[in-house]
Amino acid sequence: MALILVTGASSGLGADTADTLVGEGHDVVLHARNSTRITRTTAARYTGVITGDLAHQDEIHDVAQQAAQFGRFDTVIHNAGVLSGPDTVTVNTVAPYLLTALIDKPARLIYLSSSMHRTGSTDLRRLTSGAATYNDTKLWITALALACATRWEGTTSHAVDPGWVPTRMGGPGASDDLSAGHQTQTWLATHADVTPSTGGYWYHQQLQTPHSAARQTDFQTRLIQDLEHLTGTKLG
Repeated sequence: MALILVTGASSGLGADTADTLVGEGHDVVLHARNSTRITRTTAARYTGVITGDLAHQDEIHDVAQQAAQFGRFDTVIHNAGVLSGPDTVTVNTVAPYLLTALIDKPARLIYLSSSMHRTGSTDLRRLTSGAATYNDTKLWITALALACATRWEGTTSHAVDPGWVPTRMGGPGASDDLSAGHQTQTWLATHADVTPSTGGYWYHQQLQTPHSAARQTDFQTRLIQDLEHLTGTKLG
């Protein structure tokens, strides 16, 4: 059985992912923005609960410190995200970058992307200008996922488009199947025979073609350098 961390897992796809993994017998550490989002009954189902608002870099560092208390994870699923607002860049891109840099390298990394990443901008000045959109942040996190796929021996990394599903973020008009929205993440987190073993961009357990920039080494390098400068933390 695997030790797995799922961020943003108090509701929506994160909760579905965490619940499925627990049901399969895995040890799951659940992350939530704050303790009020987790009941005692819910917490009792998990190996541990860690809290912190991923919109703030100091709290991201604290989340990483809490995670370290559980030792090395087999899988980290970067699920947390927001659709709009001033925290979009920090939650969707900076937080998973920082947690990747600060947490001991797991065997598997999984990052939640979106089909909307295909209309994201490669203008990295948007990281700090306040002009970034959700689409931009999802392009950047897809590029980070694919960069990590070739960066560390012994760690696999994938990006997942869960589809437009009727969660609180997706809204009631979302057209994709909610029950399928978490299945690719749980499969990638634990399945012994994933092909390719790393560097995939997935939708419903099928490989898809991401935005071309996400696979470009020069764009990946510039993104990581800008994130290192923004956070003061090197990826390693």
